[in-house]
Amino acid sequence: MKAIILAAGLGTRLRPITSTTPKCLVPINGVPLLELWLRDCERAGVEGVLVNTHHLAERVEEFVAARRGIPVTLAYEPALLGSAGTIAANWDFVDSGESFLVIYADNLTTFPLSELIAFHATHDRIASMALFRSPNPSACGVVEMDDSGLVTGFWEKPENPPGNLVNAGLYVFRRQVRPYLPMEVPAGLPADIGRSLMPALVGRAMGLPIHGYFVDIGTLENYYSAQADYAAACRATGKS
Repeated sequence: MKAIILAAGLGTRLRPITSTTPKCLVPINGVPLLELWLRDCERAGVEGVLVNTHHLAERVEEFVAARRGIPVTLAYEPALLGSAGTIAANWDFVDSGESFLVIYADNLTTFPLSELIAFHATHDRIASMALFRSPNPSACGVVEMDDSGLVTGFWEKPENPPGNLVNAGLYVFRRQVRPYLPMEVPAGLPADIGRSLMPALVGRAMGLPIHGYFVDIGTLENYYSAQADYAAACRATGKS
């Protein structure tokens, strides 16, 4: 299985840190966020990773060039394509396998990718998505699912969310997702998974509520609090 790590965001809410460091390389207790995801991909047996870049792309190139381990392909986006647009533009990278992972690089969790992959193997739906309980669901993609785990509703950042079970930005997709992706992404009109893809996959995706520590490293408050919280969570779970 291969993986796409979505890492091209501008990280505007993390300024001034992201004025000189791309969001995917901000350090968590001295370790770049992207490095943590690549390690988890290696533990899960992923055979290759594609990382999209945009803001401060040269810094990501330097990081990848200096790293040893899982093969990493870089895909530079002169204009941001959006998460669904990135998958569509790099379809040849994942087309050889039956399923592939998609990871939002700006999240931090102790939940192992191997568990999402194992869950995906238990059903035949097009997608598997990791879910968590959010204290602020209106800022997230809100999910409803039935007792079997089938996703029966999806709303991206709704004003009046029907619940607090939300999208964690971790997916496994089968190749059958291709018709639901954009054929092309017009300049300046990025296509996102939350707005463009997941609503079309309602009834065709399974949800997995995850355990352990999870946070979106999207704000300075979350970033600074994660330094201590993630270390404590790793000690509790034995994750390195």
